[in-house]
Amino acid sequence: MTLEIRILNPTEAGELFRLRRSALLDSPMAFLASPEDDSASSETAVRELLQTQRESAVFGAHTPELIGVLGLHRATQRKAAHKVHLWGMFVVPAFRGQRVAGQLLDAAIRYARTLDGVTSVHLSVSESAVAARRLYEKAGFETWGVEPDAIRFKGRSVGECRMRLSLGEGI
Repeated sequence: MTLEIRILNPTEAGELFRLRRSALLDSPMAFLASPEDDSASSETAVRELLQTQRESAVFGAHTPELIGVLGLHRATQRKAAHKVHLWGMFVVPAFRGQRVAGQLLDAAIRYARTLDGVTSVHLSVSESAVAARRLYEKAGFETWGVEPDAIRFKGRSVGECRMRLSLGEGI
């Protein structure tokens, strides 16, 4: 499999919209958003999201079709601008176990290191996403807290682990 990881552009809004919707339907306990209330609930909303500034990006894994995504955004408040947040990691089930998620994560961390003043990468991961949590731990992320009962869906509840990766540069 030939895999290309790159930042998505606004012309790929339709692909991202469809993959994001598929992710929310495929793995409802892994995401706080649902198809009904997702901020990326239309191609137009996704196109606006992809008209990024340098402070945010959505990485896509292509084979050549889009099979995986991971978003990154920098905190907008001045006092929190030293942090970036990862969101929306998803890989199409048929491509899981082939290091696609790891390559997306590596690309996002490399990108975070290029942002002036950024010293840490943060994310939340559902306790039900055991493989994702292992991936983040392997990359050096540490859990700093767990929000119990963070996600409820069809009578089921799971917590969300809050994780942080230090980029090694402090004050």
